[in-house]
Amino acid sequence: MAQIARITEFRQEMENWRQDIHANPELGFKETRTSDLVAQLLSSFGLKVHRGLGQTGVVGVLKGSSGNNAIGLRADMDALPILEENTFKYKSSNDGIMHACGHDGHTAMLLGAAKYLAETKNFSGTVYFIFQPAEEGLGGASAMIKDGLFEKFPVDGVYGLHNWPGLNVGEFAVRPGPMMAACDEFEITVTGEGAHGAMPHLGIDPVVCAAEIVSSLQTIVSRVNDPLEAAVVSVTKINGGDAFNVIPKKVELAGTVRSFKDTVQKDIEAGILRIAKHVASAHRCTTNVTYTHQFPATVNHAAETLLATKAATALVGKDQFHSDLHPCMGSEDFSYMLKECPGSYIWMGNSGDPGGCFLHNPKYDFNDESLVWGASYWAYLVQTIQPNTNELSR
Repeated sequence: MAQIARITEFRQEMENWRQDIHANPELGFKETRTSDLVAQLLSSFGLKVHRGLGQTGVVGVLKGSSGNNAIGLRADMDALPILEENTFKYKSSNDGIMHACGHDGHTAMLLGAAKYLAETKNFSGTVYFIFQPAEEGLGGASAMIKDGLFEKFPVDGVYGLHNWPGLNVGEFAVRPGPMMAACDEFEITVTGEGAHGAMPHLGIDPVVCAAEIVSSLQTIVSRVNDPLEAAVVSVTKINGGDAFNVIPKKVELAGTVRSFKDTVQKDIEAGILRIAKHVASAHRCTTNVTYTHQFPATVNHAAETLLATKAATALVGKDQFHSDLHPCMGSEDFSYMLKECPGSYIWMGNSGDPGGCFLHNPKYDFNDESLVWGASYWAYLVQTIQPNTNELSR
């Protein structure tokens, strides 16, 4: 295994950046302080800095030796609306907001790669360092694209990285094809007629109807979807009623759908609409269904995934690299970027102590032992894809 020696020399700087960002988390499209820090550091490294794409997005431009080739490296910057339960000195200073997904680490690692590559410039063409806002459910990637990200900064390929507590520090995992699932949301309002709980025959009970809809929705995956095609339909909210002896007029259901293929996604949407309508009709109720496509599936391109594999294995060796992992039913808005141009999205090991937790947990903290690995991976990737005539620097 070969971390880049120069990056290890300024590891403490990356830790300082990471912990500062962790202590000052900001929600999507509100990352003003984080964006200011990123822009300031990129400028200090000698990069040309562009701001304003996707409201708070930042793009740093670094040119190496002659060449028209270009690569995009993306990190997300936003935090989550979670009350942090950690007690260390750099815990969140913004109550109810915390970096529970490691975007503080993602930002620090890409800054570290920018610092190293700006010093060495041992690559050809151009590197665009893309610092994206609002990944957590708000579609910051889509916002940057709509603001002209790839028209203003055209790339041959775009690459993303996410820390993964399920892998050990110093391990990487990537596969061609689906890596993360598409994420859809649905809301179903079931309307009947309210009545006294002791005299249900005088009303139309939406609670019983809603309960049958919840059960029937599970048959979409078990009896309608091809069993060889992965999918999830989960009802996660049921709201209705105010008193123990009153049948309410309305019940509201909501949930999430996860899938990897567009055809499966469309079939599930149609199934939810069909079941809600006809089950309600059988119970003399009416329904209103809102179905929202939030993120598409994150699907890696084969050629770019091979390049990511070469960079990761050059860094950590074949024994620490995994290509046989299962894709995850979580979602990621980097998928929008992969819809626009070829690229690949890799997982980096970030496990901590045995009692550690996974992402989106109020006790989560990015493991700083991973910082040099992540920054080194970015540098290896750039130098693998866009090599200079000189030997790759270590």
